[in-house]
Amino acid sequence: MLKIAVFVSGGGTDLQSVIDAIEANQINGKIVLVISNRKDAYGLERAKKAGIETAVVKKDDELIVKMLKEREVDLVVLAGYLAILSDVLIDAYPNKIINIHPSLIPSFCGPGYYGMHVHEAVLKRGVKVTGATVHFVSSEVDGGPIILQEACNIDDLDNPEDIQARVLEIEHRILPKAVALYCNGKIVVENERAKVK
Repeated sequence: MLKIAVFVSGGGTDLQSVIDAIEANQINGKIVLVISNRKDAYGLERAKKAGIETAVVKKDDELIVKMLKEREVDLVVLAGYLAILSDVLIDAYPNKIINIHPSLIPSFCGPGYYGMHVHEAVLKRGVKVTGATVHFVSSEVDGGPIILQEACNIDDLDNPEDIQARVLEIEHRILPKAVALYCNGKIVVENERAKVK
């Protein structure tokens, strides 16, 4: 059983989807720590309700690495974590950090594309299809190998909040699925491409 740390900055619904999947025995892993860069993130409350240790750490990736090593963490999951990781953390956990992004990478990603900003840009551009992507984290923002993607039609929607709600449904499906695949050793990275075995 792998040890997982989850990083959150907000409400923690993606975290909750992973907690629920673990409780349903769909993931061969255990969340041992939830870290937030915001002390008021509701994701911390979700973790506490599930009996998971929490910590608030702002802009100190060296401390975070120390905390992860002390708990022998195997996988780091960024679940709505609105901070860019430094190379200190990325280099300590190569291909062991995954992120959920609310678009179909390589569209609407990179610096400045996070949270509602993504959905506003999607609406403004008038795309017909969007979705979510789970990918490994690299030093390039949203540039690591893609693990899973799922698309949805949004032609019938005309505000970013509705787009966000539809994309969140996808996030809550594919993030736990990606975590389960990782914990079962089903993801391999070859030539900067993630493949599911």
